[in-house]
Amino acid sequence: MRRTLFVLVLLALLTSLGSYAQTKEIYTNPAFATIAKEHKKLAILPFEASIGMRPNQMKTMTPERIKEIEKNEGLAVQSALQTYFLKESGKDDYTVSFQDANTTNALLLKNNITAENIKSFTPGELAKVLGVDGLIMGTFKTDKPMSDGASLALGLAVGFYGSTNSGKTAINIYDGASGELLWKYEKTLSRGLGSDTSTIINTIMRKASKRFPYSKLKA
Repeated sequence: MRRTLFVLVLLALLTSLGSYAQTKEIYTNPAFATIAKEHKKLAILPFEASIGMRPNQMKTMTPERIKEIEKNEGLAVQSALQTYFLKESGKDDYTVSFQDANTTNALLLKNNITAENIKSFTPGELAKVLGVDGLIMGTFKTDKPMSDGASLALGLAVGFYGSTNSGKTAINIYDGASGELLWKYEKTLSRGLGSDTSTIINTIMRKASKRFPYSKLKA
């Protein structure tokens, strides 16, 4: 009897945890359709990237160099997302267009918005500067860099090469007018997702595409 009770409690706990993970992986604002019905163009911002290194590895690099590599990694994620969205837009799958990343970054630069101070601006302020209806932004955390350039640079500095893909990414969409969070997708990175930035982003977005709020399949 006790064994049966234990099994039932365990199953209930696992079911509860599974349900929790599913509800937390993708979030869509209940008022999305109302808030975003007039959206025409989104901007993809450079992601906030962080690369986890062991203390002995960090000793061989200056804080400035680490920030530079993480900045380049964030730009690589931005580029990979733009490539993915442009490819899918070519299939006429989305109800919005996406601002060219070079235009986005140039406008940020002209307005003195950098990786160091961008957090001091609200999504609404950034959208106004960029002239878009919404923003795609997020975080990208890895044990080693995934973009080839950053991986090579870090390999030369601390003595390890090759990309990995353990870590976590979060992709957020904000409304430009209100600054409200409209959609969020979080994914823990595992070796099964690939070994470079583009492959990982493509895999992540394919998994999230059925719930992507601007998909015509959801319209």
